[in-house]
Amino acid sequence: MITVTRLDERVIVLNAEHIKMIESTPDTIITLINGDSVIVKETTEEVVRRAIDYARQIRSFSVV
Repeated sequence: MITVTRLDERVIVLNAEHIKMIESTPDTIITLINGDSVIVKETTEEVVRRAIDYARQIRSFSVV
């Protein structure tokens, strides 16, 4: 899950694994696999970074 900020300053949490596409128009528009779209304040690069960080966290493991 990643946090992003809508244009009205509300912070929301998105499932990063449901992101289909991210556009910069110049606003950042996140389209989810179900067709819903969210316009956020973060840049495209920042959303991608957060999604990658999330994926790394859930896919990492350590051998004890």
